[in-house]
Amino acid sequence: MLGNFLISGRSGSPAKNRVFVYEVTGLKQSDTNDSNSYPFRSSSNVFVPVPYNRMNEEMQRIGKMGGTIVNIQPLDSFQKSSEVAENNADDSNKSAE
Repeated sequence: MLGNFLISGRSGSPAKNRVFVYEVTGLKQSDTNDSNSYPFRSSSNVFVPVPYNRMNEEMQRIGKMGGTIVNIQPLDSFQKSSEVAENNADDSNKSAE
């Protein structure tokens, strides 16, 4: 699932295993991100998994790309809310049949 690739092994420090999900809006193509191999859509929100030790750098990078962070939550909470949303969507699809 989202962010599983970021958690590799266990360390003695709990901060090293913490991952947060930034909800970002307003990203747009610019000189800063032209070197990326993929285009940005400026009309939608993007969810970016960020390890605890890179939070400050990621905030700066998002700001340079013209984005705004609208929500930050722990990865565990994000995964639980995603699972609930998926289950609700499945239930509504079944009732429509």
